[in-house]
Amino acid sequence: MSDRTAVIMLVCALTVLVAVLIGGAVGYLARRDHATYPTAVTRAALAFAATLTLAATLTSALADAFS
Repeated sequence: MSDRTAVIMLVCALTVLVAVLIGGAVGYLARRDHATYPTAVTRAALAFAATLTLAATLTSALADAFS
């Protein structure tokens, strides 16, 4: 495995970890706001998906800018 591949895999893992942490925080804050469990899980899932979408969009934009 080359160094470039290892860095790409580490960045992907870090991105997923950040998305999971953001989703967990949003779910926790939703429960603190007295939301039901299904509503809190839905909000957490939407935040997780939005974080991954934003990361993918930024990666695509940066790849186009540098190539």
